[in-house]
Amino acid sequence: MTFPNPLGLAAGFDKDAEIPDAMLGLGFGFVEIGSVTPLPQPGNPKPRLFRLTQDHAVINRMGFNNQGGAAVHAHLTRRRRNGIVGVNLGKNKTSEDAVTDYVRGIERFAGIADYLVVNVSSPNTPGLRALQGRRELTELLLAVLGARNARPGAEARPPVLLKVAPDLTDEDKTDIAAVAAETGVDGLICTNTTISRPQGLQSPSRSETGGLSGRPLAELSTSVLADMYRLTRGQIPIIGVGGIHDAATAYAKIRAGASLLQLYSALVYQGPALVGRLLDGLEECLERDGFSRLSEAVGADHRDNG
Repeated sequence: MTFPNPLGLAAGFDKDAEIPDAMLGLGFGFVEIGSVTPLPQPGNPKPRLFRLTQDHAVINRMGFNNQGGAAVHAHLTRRRRNGIVGVNLGKNKTSEDAVTDYVRGIERFAGIADYLVVNVSSPNTPGLRALQGRRELTELLLAVLGARNARPGAEARPPVLLKVAPDLTDEDKTDIAAVAAETGVDGLICTNTTISRPQGLQSPSRSETGGLSGRPLAELSTSVLADMYRLTRGQIPIIGVGGIHDAATAYAKIRAGASLLQLYSALVYQGPALVGRLLDGLEECLERDGFSRLSEAVGADHRDNG
């Protein structure tokens, strides 16, 4: 795939595909909508979203609130603008068959999405992160990729990416990398929000339950990204997301192994002008380090370290 620029809007902002074209118009190179579950669901009880203003962070426990697959598909069919839009898939909270939920998502959106994301890393749906285990993940990805591959016509078989959590042990990361290689998944997204709470958080809401995003996530997320790039030997494209708030944090993910980037929480504190500033800043970083194009910088830290 060819992207107009490397900076995308992460899932969670436009859960129901109501404004993907407007967000592309702000300068994003691509937009990821969702997470979308097969059936509509209201999400967790409110309050469920908290600004950590002093920390430039957010805690959420939304719980995959969305209008459901049918409504989101209808919204996507009415799009008027060209541009890359991916669909992030989740499972319904009450579903006892997660694999079937993800397969239904593939079957519904494969013909209209530019890429699809299997999201097993949100901390706000009970049992979801357990799907990152080696056996469970293998079963899930084989089913999902099988459903994608069974569709007629190459245009109806978009890339499938796996979105992982930042709260992984070394064994978890090794297993996920092995499963990704064995199943032939097309890419990874590193990472979702964290259930950890880094030391030094100042905001009153810092103890709320849910996933933490924003500046405090940057170091942890980039570290996981670097590990996954190393474990996959740079053979699987990675989208870096988590804590990006300036050109330095964006460029760090590129050098750690990301081919593309996403952000969301930083928009809360810096607004849409951040998109242009980041893209300009990335160009300056590449020029400073002697790279003529972004692809040359992908994984540069690993080469520098031997």
